[in-house]
Amino acid sequence: RVKISIQPFERYFTAKQAFDAGYTYPEQHQQVRYGTWIREERGIYRLRDYPSPSRPDLILYSLMSADRSGQPQAVASHETALALHEISDANPARIHFTVPPGFRKKMPKGIVLHKAQLSERDWEQHEGYRVTTPLRTILDTATWPASWAYLPDAVYDALQRGLVRSSQLLLADGTEETKKWIRSAVEAAEERERRRLQY
Repeated sequence: RVKISIQPFERYFTAKQAFDAGYTYPEQHQQVRYGTWIREERGIYRLRDYPSPSRPDLILYSLMSADRSGQPQAVASHETALALHEISDANPARIHFTVPPGFRKKMPKGIVLHKAQLSERDWEQHEGYRVTTPLRTILDTATWPASWAYLPDAVYDALQRGLVRSSQLLLADGTEETKKWIRSAVEAAEERERRRLQY
C-alpha cells in the first residue's frame, strides 16, 4: 500500500488526498477510530502526532475551499494578507480570502470572500495555504474601502522592507480611484522617509 507522504505543512489533508495515497474510505475511518488521524471537518483530517502549524485555521479553510479535483481555491488576501506580511498594523477580526468568480461553496461564518481571478504571479505559497503577494495585497487594499486606513502604512512598510518598488505600485493596472489611492500612499511614504532621514 502507498503511504501518505507528509511534509511538515501537510499534516492536514482531505479524504480525497488520503484515498489517492492508498487509503480506502473504510481505512480512513479506522485511522480516526485508532486515534492516528483527527477529523477536523467533514472530509478533512489532521495527523495527531505532528506539531500544530502557525495558522491551522488558514490551512483548514484552504482545504475546505477545494474544487472537485482537490485543488484549494481560496487565497488569503486583503487585511488577512496585510497581517501575514506584517505590513501595516492590520489585525482583522475576520479572515479574508479571494476566490474565483464562480466559487459557490459555503464557507464558515467569520470569513469574507472577495471574488477575482488570480494568476500564479498574484500569490505565494505559505505553510499549507496560499496568500496574495505584497504587491497584490496592497492593490487589493486600495480597492477595498474598508481597508483604506491601512494603505499608507502598508505601502511604507512594504517599501522599507523591499517587498515592492514604487514603480510597481504606480504602474499597476486599476481604476482611476485605485490609482489615486496608490499614488497618494506612495507620496506619503516618500515624504515620511524624507522626514525620517532628516532626524
